[in-house]
Amino acid sequence: MPSHTAAPSPGGSKPPSVNFHLWKPCDMRCRYCFAVFDDVLPVLPRGHLAKEDALEVTRRLARAFRKVSFAGGEPLLCPWFPELVQAAKAEGAVTMIVTNGGRFLERFHELAGSLDWVAVSIDSASEATHLSHGRALRGRTPLTPAHYQQIAARAAAAGIRLKVNTVVTLVNAGEDLAPLLRALRPARWKALRVLPVRGQNDERVEPLICSDAQFQGFIERHRALAAELDLAAEDNDDMRGSYAMVDPAGRFFDNVEGEHRYSAPILQSGLEAAWSEVRFSMERFLGRGGDYDFGSSR
Repeated sequence: MPSHTAAPSPGGSKPPSVNFHLWKPCDMRCRYCFAVFDDVLPVLPRGHLAKEDALEVTRRLARAFRKVSFAGGEPLLCPWFPELVQAAKAEGAVTMIVTNGGRFLERFHELAGSLDWVAVSIDSASEATHLSHGRALRGRTPLTPAHYQQIAARAAAAGIRLKVNTVVTLVNAGEDLAPLLRALRPARWKALRVLPVRGQNDERVEPLICSDAQFQGFIERHRALAAELDLAAEDNDDMRGSYAMVDPAGRFFDNVEGEHRYSAPILQSGLEAAWSEVRFSMERFLGRGGDYDFGSSR
């Protein structure tokens, strides 16, 4: 599998998409999570910005990037999350939520009409695998394939495009997700090799790390799906320095050195100045298929 090795550098061109990790709190306990953000608590004790500040960060991001993906933690724990999506939409951005799916159905009515994409994190068709990963509500209750199919059906009926994100670990590297993916029929499926990030997952991730051969075997086992959906495979080198990311405190950050490195707050120094403080590689972004067909803002 090719690796995209162009060295990320500060500033420069921005990609068309940005991930705003607006909310530290989460109702799952994924052992490999690279976005725990315990390190933001000294500057952000509640783990998120005040509502008006979050709205202003969202508006600035939506003016600078074509697609704004809202992530966490779990963004649907945010009471005012629909207002953030609406603010991005009002600025003309394509909108996406990256969610564990636990609260999507109950809050769907608040999002219909302003949300373009839902990206659901699904690592397996096996509840036992999800429990082993910690991908379970309060770390104890995994979601069922039937629940994910309800999300897919609700999204399709509303014209919201579905994406599935799968983290590949030692636990699920031998599994076959093709039947579940064919049932869900996502427009895009991203398989990401579990990524160690210092200060985020540290010792918890070590027992989950899979080998090169295991990750490549997982991708090859699912290669036939590329004829039915947009399949993107991301190894660790592909992920480092290839994303525009904003933390819950409203700062750009990069992961080039294997840990999070933060800019000054966007609301303090301005978006362009903050962007100039983090490292990014457009070549890696394009090499991992980051510039796919987002569609247009509805």
